[in-house]
Amino acid sequence: MHHFCCMNELTNNEIKKIKESVSIKIGAKIREVREEKGLTQVELAALINSDRQYLYKIESGRVGITITKLAILALALDVPMTRLVDID
Repeated sequence: MHHFCCMNELTNNEIKKIKESVSIKIGAKIREVREEKGLTQVELAALINSDRQYLYKIESGRVGITITKLAILALALDVPMTRLVDID
C-alpha cells in the first residue's frame, strides 16, 4: 500500500462534482474561443471532422473531452491547448 504525504482522498461525490464542473467549464471555454474566432458550431465541427451535435455536447458540458480531442480543437481554433483548459 502506498501512502502519499499530504494527499487527500476524494470521495466519489467529490470526484463526480469535479468531473461535471470541469466538463462544463472547458465546454464554455471552447464555445468562448469559437465565438471569438467567428465560427459557428457547424463550421468548427467540419474543421475537426465531427458533427455539430457532438460539438454542442462538448460545449454544454454534457460529454467529457479527451486530451486528443482537446488538442484537435486547439489546432482548429489556432490557440494553445492551455487556453482551452484555463478555467480557474
